[in-house]
Amino acid sequence: MKKINILTKEEKTEIIIEKNNYENSKAASICALKIIQKYRGWVSDLVINEIANIIGINPTELDSIATFYNLIYRKPIGTNRILLCNSITCYINGYKKIYKILKNLLGISMGETTKDKRFTLLTVCCLGNCDKAPNMMINNEIYYNLIKKNIFNILEFYK
Repeated sequence: MKKINILTKEEKTEIIIEKNNYENSKAASICALKIIQKYRGWVSDLVINEIANIIGINPTELDSIATFYNLIYRKPIGTNRILLCNSITCYINGYKKIYKILKNLLGISMGETTKDKRFTLLTVCCLGNCDKAPNMMINNEIYYNLIKKNIFNILEFYK
């Protein structure tokens, strides 16, 4: 029976190059997962098995690494990823209120994706802008000093 390749040639090449940068191939695990996520947006179980074979570790071990890191996505996410900071500073300065506003505007709870696949709402432990709390990041753009009015305007920009 012919083996079906799950990964593209480009994905495999990048993973192998990354693996060769480390003495212990296990150290390339996170980089390999990020490579797949860069191309696909998330990391499926089938891909986990093939990555594990390339870097020479047990698929279960790679799966535990992938599920440990909250920015490695194990299911498809929306076009726009919202990371809402829940650090102690953001929490004290209105995290709950901002979360409630996002939940109402988007119609989703934490960890969910909107029906139109435009937004996925996730938490992050710190965005490094404690002096401007509360904060969120959409894709690679950080928004700070959040209030209801600017959240609505920010989300409109991504629609």
